[in-house]
Amino acid sequence: MPDPRPAVRLRRRCAAVAGSLVLAVLAACGGQSEPLNPMVGADLTDDSMYGLVLDQPYTVAGPPLVSTRGSAPEGTPFSLTEDTDADLTLVFFGYSNCPDICQMVLANIANALARLDEADRERVQVLFVTTDPARDGVTTLRTYLERFDPGFVGITGDLASLQTAAQSFHVYFEEGVRLASGGYDVTHNDQVNAVDADDTVPMLWLRDTSPHDLAVDLATLLSRPAS
Repeated sequence: MPDPRPAVRLRRRCAAVAGSLVLAVLAACGGQSEPLNPMVGADLTDDSMYGLVLDQPYTVAGPPLVSTRGSAPEGTPFSLTEDTDADLTLVFFGYSNCPDICQMVLANIANALARLDEADRERVQVLFVTTDPARDGVTTLRTYLERFDPGFVGITGDLASLQTAAQSFHVYFEEGVRLASGGYDVTHNDQVNAVDADDTVPMLWLRDTSPHDLAVDLATLLSRPAS
């Protein structure tokens, strides 16, 4: 049976060349977008992965945030550096009122994890970091994430701390256009970031990555010996 991966490698090589342009466009979950160039200066490599491997990994910042872990109604203190203790952590920035993209990405992550064997699944932590702290409290995030996977952890905090954390992932977000209903969409980048044990981001996946492709990459990363 022909190996489909050469075509994938070619597609990803093209994506690597165009990566700065693709991820420079913020995804407004309601369909709007604005260029902010978050990936300027980032070098992307192919490395035979479905995702995009960073030649120079990002270094994660760890400002004080709050998680949905534990039973405290106000949340539990959380650091993206001190408390990401799994072998591999997936970090996605979004918000619970997102009408489309965030739901799609979270569903794809859950689907990908379901394709892993149980031992590998236990080694992966998934964090959903809100870009809308005004509406996404701990209870709201917990209820929202239960729809996808009870193991997903919601992260919130004050706006300044969230933006500091996001910038270390080259993620930028801002309030979008007000809706007729009185609400608003939040404009944000929508890649899924891999965080390793060294608190760096060695690779990421674009929002159109299929559950199959993501699962293959996760299994590959988990099979590599610890550095």
